[in-house]
Amino acid sequence: MFWNFVATVFAGLGAAGLALGIRAATRQKAPRWLIPVFAGIGMLSYLAYNEYTWHTVTQSRLPEGAVVVNEETQSVIWRPWSLIVPQVVRFTVLDTHSVKPDPTNPEVVSFYLYRFERTYTDSVKEQVYLLNCNSQELVPVDDDGKANTKGLRQLSDGDRLLGQVCS
Repeated sequence: MFWNFVATVFAGLGAAGLALGIRAATRQKAPRWLIPVFAGIGMLSYLAYNEYTWHTVTQSRLPEGAVVVNEETQSVIWRPWSLIVPQVVRFTVLDTHSVKPDPTNPEVVSFYLYRFERTYTDSVKEQVYLLNCNSQELVPVDDDGKANTKGLRQLSDGDRLLGQVCS
């Protein structure tokens, strides 16, 4: 977060420098208010760029065998650019190396899902899941190794997770 702040300040300073160059090229005839306006636009542009590239940059850092199975976008009023093009704020990754069928019931598969979320500080949550490929039921596993039936979800036929795990 500190480096994002530093980069934002430098983007503002660079844009303000452009405005100073414009004033110098016009022999000080360009208005003075151009400098803070350019600085503000430079900082906002960097922030928007950073928010839109977060998903791609984070995805490029994933190890081999990690597959994105879900992406969630969001539009909020205090980020007006997201009203035009919604930004990815959360995505879920399947670790394909962790996919293991249950020895007693081969229709049930165990695997890890990682949920990445863009907040003030990026967060990652890891969770073990069980998926019954026949009934398409997805169940999270508690820390003590037991299936949490309260979190049971029914997956649709076209779900990317179902296609990746049960293929």
